[in-house]
Amino acid sequence: MNGNRLFLFGVLVLTLYAMFRLYLPFLMDITIASLLAVAMSNINLLIQKVVKYPLISSIITTLLLLVLFFAPIGYTLTTLTNSLIHINADFVERVVAFLSNLKLPLPESLNFLEPDIEGYFANLDKAAIAAKLVSYATLAGKMSAGFVKDMVLVVIFFFFATYYGKSLSVYFQSIMPIDQKETSIIFLEVSNVMSVVLYSIVLTAILEGVLFSFVGMAYGYNGLMLGILYGFASLIPIIGGTLVWLPLSLLELSNGNTTAAVVIAIYSFLGIGAVDNFIKPLIIKYVNKLLLKTPVYFNTLLIFFSIIAGLASFGFWGMILGPALTTFFISLLKLYRLLKEKGYE
Repeated sequence: MNGNRLFLFGVLVLTLYAMFRLYLPFLMDITIASLLAVAMSNINLLIQKVVKYPLISSIITTLLLLVLFFAPIGYTLTTLTNSLIHINADFVERVVAFLSNLKLPLPESLNFLEPDIEGYFANLDKAAIAAKLVSYATLAGKMSAGFVKDMVLVVIFFFFATYYGKSLSVYFQSIMPIDQKETSIIFLEVSNVMSVVLYSIVLTAILEGVLFSFVGMAYGYNGLMLGILYGFASLIPIIGGTLVWLPLSLLELSNGNTTAAVVIAIYSFLGIGAVDNFIKPLIIKYVNKLLLKTPVYFNTLLIFFSIIAGLASFGFWGMILGPALTTFFISLLKLYRLLKEKGYE
């Protein structure tokens, strides 16, 4: 009997390794899709109560994810790549001329650097810079194609994870070596935290993006693209929307529109910044109350650092993976303590 179990265990390990190697190219996409499905399970259940059919509710939930999350990314990547391709030497020369004529007062101890700075801008090869930007645009296009491929796979895997999620959850809980009640603790906590994090992030990004699109359109820019850019930039902790409004302010300043530059900076830093500081906690509270049967309480500072760590380790998808892994680890610690109290050491 022991020999049979050992043989079965060996076959299982080899099969798991073979499955890992087989699905390795899709592992990240499957993981992201599964986490998104867990996070949006509450919305899927609400839709299912209305339409009654799991297949239709899964399709609607997938379309909702596609419209709110992935369609804006695809539009922005396409627009940005096209804009970079059309950058020419005249534009680069104008920007370099502005920077070289920008007389910022240096500390007295650093006055000796002024001739070197002026000489640096005077000797810049504008044509070479323009060519470099075009090469960056080509690289951005290749990266965009890879990202779009990942998005398509994530959407496909998300649909199947949403449609078969309940049966898969029941099956995995049934083969776990601990009671279903204990495994439900992990799933419930990860699901609740992921839901709050995802919904609050998306709603805040949409709100901030819409607000910034107004000021973009007011000064003749593509408000939709700037709004989407600002929304996604706001997901990055600390610097956030500065990555969008600061270059736009500098561009207006280089064109001699000092008033516009100041208005954009103040509107973004103080006006939209208030959304992140004051309105985001209200959004989290609203999501907790409306979508979750059991309100979740988590350390916002911990989630903040988990997003930073996720972005640093996994790139764009880190804003989902970071909180998920952190929450999963904390849930395992809670489960271990619970099992220890029950004498299951």
